[in-house]
Amino acid sequence: MAIIITDECINCGACEPECPNNAIYEGAEEWKYSEGTSLEGDFVLPNGNSGNADEEQEPISDEVYYIVPDKCTECKGFHDEPQCAAVCPVDCCVPDEEVVESEDELLAKQSFLHKD
Repeated sequence: MAIIITDECINCGACEPECPNNAIYEGAEEWKYSEGTSLEGDFVLPNGNSGNADEEQEPISDEVYYIVPDKCTECKGFHDEPQCAAVCPVDCCVPDEEVVESEDELLAKQSFLHKD
């Protein structure tokens, strides 16, 4: 499953540079699928979601840092544990019960986001 940042976030920013998928953004910041991934042009994710890699997307939160679920792989393929949760001083990076994915699904997403 993806990780979410709860509203207990103190906006310290410790999590953002740790994300290997560039899935973490400061509140109110627009984001793109192409940032931190190898995605280009139009695409369809393994979960069926589609978009354009360079199109700016609306922020998920206006107040605290947030994680884009379509870009979050829980650091699978990079690290043994989610790095955002490992560095968060207030433990507000937690599993998102609404976005449940198996390890195989997370690894497939990681492979799709980082085609090399």
